Amino acid sequence: MHTPFHRCRPTALIATLALAGAAHANVSVVNQAIAESEVIAAQQAWCQALTGISAANDSGGQPAAKALAEKVIDTAYGYQMGAVLFKPTLTTAPQTFRTTRAGALAYFVGGDPAFPKDSGFALKGWTRCEVANAGIFIAGDSATTMGKVHLTNKKGQVTTVDKTWKFVKDDTGRLRIVVHHSSLEYAGT
Repeated sequence: MHTPFHRCRPTALIATLALAGAAHANVSVVNQAIAESEVIAAQQAWCQALTGISAANDSGGQPAAKALAEKVIDTAYGYQMGAVLFKPTLTTAPQTFRTTRAGALAYFVGGDPAFPKDSGFALKGWTRCEVANAGIFIAGDSATTMGKVHLTNKKGQVTTVDKTWKFVKDDTGRLRIVVHHSSLEYAGT
């Protein structure tokens, strides 16, 4: 039995019309649901990118690190979708938050006079990066994670940061970081 359009919920009607239109227009519909395996893969890719930027800096200097960091930011983050809510580990006012691509790039590799306090977090010689999630919350087309990231430098010293990420899928189905909050662990008194 069909429900008259005037009795349908607006969102159900819009979804029905969108699917019907897509079927007639031969348009691909991208599955926006996120799987836990995709989230874990995105976190591992972020870690590999961070150590890769450090390695690029060692072999080719800051210009090589910057070129790789630009690719990483364009691939992993959602700046092309709008502002990314990025609070890096080691930032201070008035540039604590990095809602623009330029701000993120400056944080990772430094060298931008608009961000004079940035020396390049990704240039600190990281050789290993491991994610230890406390939890992953997935709600359809978004996933939020919270946990620890353990970073190891060339001397074998480990820095642990608390990290929260939120991922969404873009129109092509690629997972993008739209929230990234990082802070050092509380040391206590």
